[in-house]
Amino acid sequence: MSNPLAIAKSGTTELNLLSQMANRHGLVAGATGTGKTVTLEVMAEAFSNIGVPVFAADVKGDLSGIAAAGKSSTKFDARVQQLGLAQPWGFAACPVSFWDVFGEQGSPLRATVSELGPLLFARILNLNDTQTAVLTLVFKIADDQGMLLLDLKDLKAMLNAVGQNAKSYQTEYGNISAASIGAVQRGLVALESQGGDKFFGEPALNIDDLLQTVDGKGVVNILAADKLMQSPQLYATLLLWLLSELYEKLPEAGDLDKPKLVFFFDEAHLLFNDLPSQLAQKIEQVVRLIRSKAVGIYFVTQNPADISPVVLSQLGNRVQHALRAFTPQEQKAVKVAAQTFRANPAINVEEAIGQLAVGEALVSFLDETGTPTIVQRAFVLPPHARIGPVTPEERKAAIAASVVAGVYDTPIDRESAYERLNNRAAESSTAAGAPAAGTPGAPATTQAAPETSGGWFSSVTHVLTDKGPTGPRGGRPADSILETMAKSAARAAGSQAGRQILRGVLGSILGSGSTRR
Repeated sequence: MSNPLAIAKSGTTELNLLSQMANRHGLVAGATGTGKTVTLEVMAEAFSNIGVPVFAADVKGDLSGIAAAGKSSTKFDARVQQLGLAQPWGFAACPVSFWDVFGEQGSPLRATVSELGPLLFARILNLNDTQTAVLTLVFKIADDQGMLLLDLKDLKAMLNAVGQNAKSYQTEYGNISAASIGAVQRGLVALESQGGDKFFGEPALNIDDLLQTVDGKGVVNILAADKLMQSPQLYATLLLWLLSELYEKLPEAGDLDKPKLVFFFDEAHLLFNDLPSQLAQKIEQVVRLIRSKAVGIYFVTQNPADISPVVLSQLGNRVQHALRAFTPQEQKAVKVAAQTFRANPAINVEEAIGQLAVGEALVSFLDETGTPTIVQRAFVLPPHARIGPVTPEERKAAIAASVVAGVYDTPIDRESAYERLNNRAAESSTAAGAPAAGTPGAPATTQAAPETSGGWFSSVTHVLTDKGPTGPRGGRPADSILETMAKSAARAAGSQAGRQILRGVLGSILGSGSTRR
């Protein structure tokens, strides 16, 4: 049976989000300082109380207060009295797991390079189409050679090996541009300098650890994103990867009485900024289909216009806080936001959006039939947990008491591409009795042709392999017949191979699977 979750109140009427409809996704929008974070906290708290785990990024640090019980204050008590709520107001905390890519404000959150895949990685590095294609080939070569790409040093070693032996791979995989290899390597250096290397490695996140409950309450997973937001591409790609992992790994569930997980995507506009068309299509696919996995996605942003129209059309549960409109462009955005609601004859929505007070919103949730209710002007209910951040000491205590405490703290560096390529180079050096001339990972060289002792075979060999005369200024001699034939064949085969090679978008979505084996 569906649970009505009280989120807001309009006069004497409570506006409830039905748990059965929570996996139809939603939107929380509004200008800075209008109350979006408190609305997110109220919704996360309501889901947790009925046993639904939550994942949310904490961009400003304020959401961490959900880990501590709230407390009375003059302003808080006035709001409770204004809304005619039961007094005394019950204060309570939610069970929380803190996560942090940098491992400073929560359990380390990691993924392997292979799990992200080349297209998501290309977005982090802001690569162009040509550079992305070369990175895709590097991933393909690593797969074919059984090289695990787990952390950044694996990818850097693989790029170095492929770049220095590009001609050896040309026949099978197509042209590999040295300039593109260099661009990827420079991008990795920049990513590493920003601390992005801490995200890649093992132990990688087990999605099941986001689906925990404690004493019947869903665990609220909070990702510390204040530092992560300094690299917006990494932030958006990380959350996109999490969605893709949920999409792939959770079984079909249909419409349940309540979701298995609710995912809040704060600063959602970062996801759609300069989004390649391939990724845009896959995001739209995930939003449409992940509902069947009993996962609800709630985008939190300043303006509904920040979100792709196709995705926006899938968001049935909406809370719109105030928008400011001082320029023609802003006024147009307000008009667009107003048109996304089911009209209420008693409210001029376009006018009301600019008049809403802090904590007040226009609210429309789905009813039992999945139809949006008419928009209502209402005040969001106060949370039972703390409004504002926890102290560093409280955070440390919550991390120690978390259900994932100690699971991800110690990094694992097992044998992968970096180690195998280094071992291969060492073996080559030992066999040759001198430092290897090539680089780790180079394909095995062909055996030298047996010596001939003259005769017609020697003559034919001479004709086929002898180079032409040097140029008038001592330039490079012309290619031999065999070299010319080989290059022609390589161009043809490389062109065909280049058209055929394609790796899955969003890493795991198209079946690349996990590298944890």
